[in-house]
Amino acid sequence: MNEDQILLGIALTVALAALSQILANRLRVPALILLLPAGFVAGALTDVIHPDQLIGAEFDALVSLSVAVILYDAGLGLNLRQLTGRTRGIVGRLLAVGVLGTFLAVGFVSPALFGMSLATGAMLGTILVVSGPTVVGPLLEYVRPTDKVRRILIWEGTLIDPIGGILGALVFHAVSSSQRIDIGRGYQIGQFLISMAVGLVGGAVGVALLWLTLRIMRLGETLGTLAQLAVVITVSAGCDIVRDDTGLIAAIVTGLAVTNLPGFDMPARRPFFETLVQLIIGLLFVSISSTVTPASLTPVLLPSLILIAFLVLVLRPSIAFLSTRNSGLTRGERGFLAWMAPRGIVAASTASAFAATLSDKGLPGASKILPVTFLVIVGTVLLYALTAGPVARRLGVVRPSRTRPLLVGGDRWVVDMGKALRSAGLDVLMWAGDEDERERIKDAGLELAHGELLATATNPRARLEGVTAVFLLTDDDDFNALASVMVQGNVEGPVYRVGPPHTSHGVVAPYTGGDVLFGSRLVRHVLAERHRQGARYLVQPAGRPVPADFETLFVVRADGGLVPVAEAEPVTPVEGDLLVLLGPVPLTRPAPGPG
Repeated sequence: MNEDQILLGIALTVALAALSQILANRLRVPALILLLPAGFVAGALTDVIHPDQLIGAEFDALVSLSVAVILYDAGLGLNLRQLTGRTRGIVGRLLAVGVLGTFLAVGFVSPALFGMSLATGAMLGTILVVSGPTVVGPLLEYVRPTDKVRRILIWEGTLIDPIGGILGALVFHAVSSSQRIDIGRGYQIGQFLISMAVGLVGGAVGVALLWLTLRIMRLGETLGTLAQLAVVITVSAGCDIVRDDTGLIAAIVTGLAVTNLPGFDMPARRPFFETLVQLIIGLLFVSISSTVTPASLTPVLLPSLILIAFLVLVLRPSIAFLSTRNSGLTRGERGFLAWMAPRGIVAASTASAFAATLSDKGLPGASKILPVTFLVIVGTVLLYALTAGPVARRLGVVRPSRTRPLLVGGDRWVVDMGKALRSAGLDVLMWAGDEDERERIKDAGLELAHGELLATATNPRARLEGVTAVFLLTDDDDFNALASVMVQGNVEGPVYRVGPPHTSHGVVAPYTGGDVLFGSRLVRHVLAERHRQGARYLVQPAGRPVPADFETLFVVRADGGLVPVAEAEPVTPVEGDLLVLLGPVPLTRPAPGPG
């Protein structure tokens, strides 16, 4: 290829990767649904996008390093302290039964379906073990299942990627060193232990380097992100030089350690790193799918459809029901767990990295690994994307549309607001830092969030589970403004803050964007002063006239959705809604509940 063709190929690959993910976000579907067909079609229509033409033999090395970065990023999201209670037991059983069951079942049926050797079938079984949050996450955002189900699936998908990566590297060494899988021999066990040891040593080196850069040198966000990227690539490449594919193990271990060891000064936000990972995922899927030709798909199409049916209808339900026996989950929750196991980025990457080498070594059927994996990814993602919503509704595991607000602040006017929203039928959660304010919340009978809530909420990889709207109502305007920026994106719904005084000389509050509650007149000190002078909240049906001197703060829709009055857009109540009002004096008639 000449220079112009190379430039065209690079530009087309990047454009397809970016546009597919942007469009997928707009359509609220997993990006894989668009990335894989985009790469496949581009690869079938032109040669300029094919990685062997653009990069050559070095493509496998780039895939290995790219997957290491992705798995390091996945490891950063695995705060094991958050995996507690029954969820931990369920996730542990899903991983144990799922990994072993998928490996053995796919390894057993693949030789019969595809005419491959037992060793090649074992490699395919290892590849199809993984699922991944990059696929499961977008599906769950669209379906909106209950928090318990969502939490289990996210943890399973996040943990199974690194487990699958490690298992894939180990099985690859086993099958590539011998035509027979005989892990009972001391030699083969020794090979496994050597691979694991190299990866663990590499991970330890990576942790030490990141401790130096992030903890000792205290690099900021930009340089800290650069240091992480450099360390992961350097350590992974070094491990791969010592022993093939052990860099994946090192990357996973490094990410897990950085997240779970106390004392690491991780940058609060990593926008560049997250953007880089998204770009890498897009480039990998487009590039890998472009290597799959229509000719390679034709002979494996029908057997792959049979394999997909086996995975979806037999294997996953069996794994889910065995793993959730006596777990306390409802029948609907167990059923939905049985209907959610798409394959994703690690499956495609490991298939691309291992298939060519095994094919070069002459393993029967190794050339079929990549097209089969491609079809399984496309088939499972498409099937679950089309059916997950109706299945969740049928099983009764869709989260209700009723808003669950989090009120941050413990002043008396804030606590009374929480009581008013509760009287309107909402499940209100509150948080405050001051001990007296926390006691006030408890005395009001409102649910008090755990103490680490705000620290969790500002973690760029965390998520406020169960919360669908956040209202920042503390007496510190700068805190409200900063928190509104930090929490945005970590909660399913909107984030609002109470307006600062017009004469505020705060460092941040007057200049920060975001949704401001109740318009420019009802700012924080005005609300507090009105409440101190005797103003109280009133909940009444929308069809009743609003009393004189009362102002509407919230509209609670008939389905439980909470719409605050804000500066951004007007709110029009309709019949069946409830209004939460603030007035100058308490009224004698009781506030009606919902309905």
